[in-house]
Amino acid sequence: MNRKLVKRAALVSTLVLTLCATGTYLYLDATSDVQRTGAENCGDVIPADVDRRDGKAVCATLDALADAWERGDAEAYGRQFTENGTYTTYMGSHYEGRADITASHRALFKGFLKDSKLAARYLDMRFLTKDVAVLTSRGADYTGDKPGADELSKVTTFTLVRDTDDTWRIAAFHNTERSNVMERFSFLWAPDTAPKAEK
Repeated sequence: MNRKLVKRAALVSTLVLTLCATGTYLYLDATSDVQRTGAENCGDVIPADVDRRDGKAVCATLDALADAWERGDAEAYGRQFTENGTYTTYMGSHYEGRADITASHRALFKGFLKDSKLAARYLDMRFLTKDVAVLTSRGADYTGDKPGADELSKVTTFTLVRDTDDTWRIAAFHNTERSNVMERFSFLWAPDTAPKAEK
């Protein structure tokens, strides 16, 4: 077999593999919409068996957080966290304490996140005790048009506590970037790994 023929065969094979991989990626991306996008209003996920005043207070903390973000007010943003609160980003950066969270957002609001807003849809609120709540949402930061429910790229978990002044504050925040293609691939490869809401 001559070298020219081998090179052509290798080129054709590479082209076919590239087309197959691209087609597979596009298919997975096109079929990876989440089924459970969440509620538009935080109040809609307040559990029926808890004091609604506490549920509303938790929602008010998240509203104050989003409002501070929109105004680019790092101090007001930081006040929504407990003194020893933690903040973990989807990139894996981990901040400890209100001062650390405030300082990082002061820089972000002047830089990468200047003039941005937060969009959120609420998945679940649970009260672990009368003074500890966990809220999960889908969200994204944005400038320009607000993203649709199916465009929110992050899943966020807030652990809130009733602080000493009876105000609900965030004790821990964790943000995860959704990898839609990998998620879809894993659900196809092992269907039993899909959450009930996504089956």
